[in-house]
Amino acid sequence: MAWPLIRLIPRQTHFRFVKWAPVAAAISALLIAGSCVSFFTQGLNLGIDFKGGIAMEARMPTPVPLAELRGELGRIGVHDAQVQGFGSPNSAMIRFLPEAGQNANAEAAEIKQKLVAHFPTMTMPAPSVIGAKVSGELLGSGFKALGIALVLMLGYIWFRFQWQFGVGAVVAVFHDIILTLGLLSVLQIEFSMTSIAALLTVIGYSMNEKVITFDRLKENLRKYKTTPLRDIIDLSENERLSRTIITGSTALLALGGTMVFGGPVLFPLVFTMTFGILIGTYSSVYIALPLILVWGVKRGDEEATPIKLGAGTRP
Repeated sequence: MAWPLIRLIPRQTHFRFVKWAPVAAAISALLIAGSCVSFFTQGLNLGIDFKGGIAMEARMPTPVPLAELRGELGRIGVHDAQVQGFGSPNSAMIRFLPEAGQNANAEAAEIKQKLVAHFPTMTMPAPSVIGAKVSGELLGSGFKALGIALVLMLGYIWFRFQWQFGVGAVVAVFHDIILTLGLLSVLQIEFSMTSIAALLTVIGYSMNEKVITFDRLKENLRKYKTTPLRDIIDLSENERLSRTIITGSTALLALGGTMVFGGPVLFPLVFTMTFGILIGTYSSVYIALPLILVWGVKRGDEEATPIKLGAGTRP
């Protein structure tokens, strides 16, 4: 039995997507400008992964009670500590930033003493102090991974479709990344290695949306060889609209539940992915496709015919 609410989605729609492309472009330009201003004024709220800090491993003969351990760290004054399983249920990794002006090794020894007093069976090897240089290299490696992913996807789109499609897809994905990072900067949500993983997921989802969009457009270009390109774009988007709504809402429902009940540890990851899915769906329609409309596409043996910028769209 189908989900009853799916029946509310109309089978056929006739929205004029291209008509609103100039307005969407203006909004995107303003949001990108605001994101750049936020980068230069307050930057990203880098987490322990990129700032450095203290890493301590906790071992117990029984599974480590992670929730209780987080609570005890907060009680003794260690704020924003990261606690996660490490290797096996009997081990956990604790990471935190030392207090300003405090000796990192002395502070780690004090916290270790208090934790062992509260958990008598806990053993903790010598802590590791992660310096800023190592953290900077980690941040650089993370963004390098994003760059490599974009280059590989550009090559794939270029090989499968035309160069106009590839450039449109990569520009749209850059748009998604900039706006996602801009929102994280404005809201000062912690940016850590899990955020890099979330951005890679956003790139994958966004690029998948573009491939599906281009597939439908390419199929309709073969069917309607004399129809104006803007009309084919509108037709293609209307044909795949119900599929976009169903798949997007399913992903957002799963992420929404995790965001509400996953706790503060998962919130930055899930929030980044949620916004990325929304902006990735938007950019497929209002960034990637309008760029293809500007440059034109080849139909069979015909050369691409770009439109003149500034020319009005059909009412």
